[in-house]
Amino acid sequence: MIKVIVNGYKGKMGQETVQAVKSDPELELAGRADIGDDLAGMISQAKADAVVDFTHPSVAMQNIRTITDNGACAVIGTTGFTDEDLAEIEKICEEKNVGVLIAPNFSIGAVLMMKFAAEAAKHLPNVEIIEYHHDNKADAPSGTAIKTAQLINESVGATQTPTVESKEQLETSSKGALVGNIRIHAVRLPGFVASQEVIFGGKGQTLSIRHDTINRECFMPGVVLACKKMANRKGLVYGIENLLEEN
Repeated sequence: MIKVIVNGYKGKMGQETVQAVKSDPELELAGRADIGDDLAGMISQAKADAVVDFTHPSVAMQNIRTITDNGACAVIGTTGFTDEDLAEIEKICEEKNVGVLIAPNFSIGAVLMMKFAAEAAKHLPNVEIIEYHHDNKADAPSGTAIKTAQLINESVGATQTPTVESKEQLETSSKGALVGNIRIHAVRLPGFVASQEVIFGGKGQTLSIRHDTINRECFMPGVVLACKKMANRKGLVYGIENLLEEN
């Protein structure tokens, strides 16, 4: 039995995770933590194997240190990590001899969307990404959009730029943030949970690969899989696609 603590359990993702852990016969809900709780003490007392963290980018790095300092693996659904953060997390994993998963998206459908997009870019290298989230999301662009762009760039080296560089009519950019040559546009509106569209343009045609999250339940198979796979794993894993391939 894998003992799991859910950190950020009062949030919507935290509440879903609590139910998912309780429903799985291979997992045991060893505790629930949120702002102001003694996470370190809870990990130590429960002898937890894993901590699932759905909190906030401002506290994510400190939470990872607390989790790994106390000997548990970290399953992190919080986004907003920089390349410098990831390098530091990798160092923490080596020093503490524990595992940390950073998952830009736990949805298996979203992971497949990213995989298909990386393949499509080999044939249609003009690419832009539009991501849609609820208006309470703390970071932009989303971790999923950034990860998608990174996977595409790894697949093709570099995508194509527009034939003409449009002149901006406003002081701020309307053309999106850049990851390599890929433009990412972030939409923040009530009514969305999480959606992403990867658009490819070619002569006389366009191709859209889109994933829509209808509710947060879709993330739970990935969370449960991550708890099971990371419990005895060492090192940094970035993206659950690495775990799916093993599965």
